[in-house]
Amino acid sequence: MVEGILLIISGPSGVGKGTVCRKLLQLKKTLKLSVSTTTRSPRPGEEDGIEYHFTTASDFKKMIDNDYFLEWAVVHDHYYGTRRDLVKRILASGQDLILEIDIQGAEQVRKQVPEAISIFLAPPSMEALEERIIGRGTEEPDRIAGRMATARQEMQAYELYDYIVINDLVEDAANLIDSIIDAEKCKVSRGARPPGGGGDSK
Repeated sequence: MVEGILLIISGPSGVGKGTVCRKLLQLKKTLKLSVSTTTRSPRPGEEDGIEYHFTTASDFKKMIDNDYFLEWAVVHDHYYGTRRDLVKRILASGQDLILEIDIQGAEQVRKQVPEAISIFLAPPSMEALEERIIGRGTEEPDRIAGRMATARQEMQAYELYDYIVINDLVEDAANLIDSIIDAEKCKVSRGARPPGGGGDSK
């Protein structure tokens, strides 16, 4: 069985990673979204085990000590991490997996899983990004300023990724990523073969 593709979707906070991933999952039913573990509180409408696995800082630190995470990071005073065992199990089954993670986490995964495909999701402009963060209605003004300062730094990381996708319209961004996955599936280096397995037909 050909192992599934590990797809990293990353970008600055507020760029719409979650929204694009949800649309992508509707387009490609064979995809699965990795559920990260976090110490932040659930936002309205979020459920444990669906959007995130919510836990305490003390329990998260214990998991770090026991090398549970493929990647983990502290973002805006909260811990976020991806369970190593869950990722390995899904990929081994032949299923493709999305990691929707921050810039720090993406760097860690690229080092440990160099065959992963990394996509940098960028806003159409920094002004549009700020409008999206304000539109959430979940952040105080000083926190918004901090997020924007961090986002400007994170935007510099795009050169480290395999692809860059501008999230102007969610459907367009999701369709483009869908096409990238299809193209990656056609790579000979990933196990793609012609009918009959190829070789000399004489």
